Amino acid sequence: MESDSKQTICVHGGQRQDEYGGINTPIYTSTAYDYSDSDERLYPRYFNTPNQNVLVEKLSNLEHAETGLIFSSGMAAVSTALLGLLSKGDHIIFQQGIYGGTFNFIVRDFDRFGIEYTLLPDNDLRSIYRSLLRNTKAIYVESPSNPLLTIIDLKEIGALCKAENIISIIDNTFASPINQNPIDFGIDVVIHSATKYLGGHSDICAGAVLSNRELIDRIAATALNLGGSLNAWMCHLLERSLKTLAIRMTKQNENALKIAEFLYDDSDTDHVFYPGLPDHPGYEVALRQMSGFGGMMSFEPKGKDVYRFQKSLKLIKSALSLGGAESTICVPATTSHRHLTPEQRKKDGISDKLLRLSVGIEDVTDLIEDLKNAGRSIR
Repeated sequence: MESDSKQTICVHGGQRQDEYGGINTPIYTSTAYDYSDSDERLYPRYFNTPNQNVLVEKLSNLEHAETGLIFSSGMAAVSTALLGLLSKGDHIIFQQGIYGGTFNFIVRDFDRFGIEYTLLPDNDLRSIYRSLLRNTKAIYVESPSNPLLTIIDLKEIGALCKAENIISIIDNTFASPINQNPIDFGIDVVIHSATKYLGGHSDICAGAVLSNRELIDRIAATALNLGGSLNAWMCHLLERSLKTLAIRMTKQNENALKIAEFLYDDSDTDHVFYPGLPDHPGYEVALRQMSGFGGMMSFEPKGKDVYRFQKSLKLIKSALSLGGAESTICVPATTSHRHLTPEQRKKDGISDKLLRLSVGIEDVTDLIEDLKNAGRSIR
């Protein structure tokens, strides 16, 4: 790909030529490939089949990475990356308020693998410095975070890690490659739950890890044994979905900002968490490192039962996931962060009445009216 345009890369990046002239990459369903005339051994579990390679090239172009790996889920990407880069006796620092699935993996499995970790009490850079140990090998962040849309200064994290010779890792799912490219700010490893914005139609479960070749080779050695690769059909669906990623994200950015502004001015809403609002603590940093504020937000309705509020919505659907073309809503305390104890959720600022809203591509006036009507119906 010669073009630097993300819109063009989304459509054409990595695409393979069909010998019959078809404009789509063929679906290579084989799990067995001839190796007699080649040093390369193609096999789905080796993360190197044609449809997997197409996605790696497209996503690497979008994230300004050298290469990557495609996984069968976002958590397969997270867990394999961490286990591939960390060994027994290593230490890693995690920002406050990470995704509940990642938190659950850390607290359930790291001790038995002999991996030490620190869960930060806050996201102040001074707390990170105070948490550095002689055996610290990595720092892991999310920005924007799930579900409170916390913004981390990626340039600061990248510089710190370079100075300390440790690996910086980010879950970039909420931003997508359209709104943010962490590698440009010095971050080493970028992870996506491709189930979300990259897939974008609520019908694909996948993940991705992008980085330089050296780190990807280390992760691939573990991935080979854990076996979390993606099959050719799902790769095809993900490639199809990525073609519209840029235009979907542009619309979702626009819709989300208008809805966040509506909720901020709404007397029936207590708190709104969205980095595009000027009074968001991370607004100035987001302006520097994001080209769009994303389609995710969270808010707390004032004095309302959040479950009755959800049921009163007509267009916006209650659902566990996010990033689809349709708008969805959930209560993080009982979904994405249900594995945290009430005390842990309170510590991270996740209240039981917090609602997480994934804004879709519908007409924004219809979405705002849906939120208004839901609020009126349960007064």
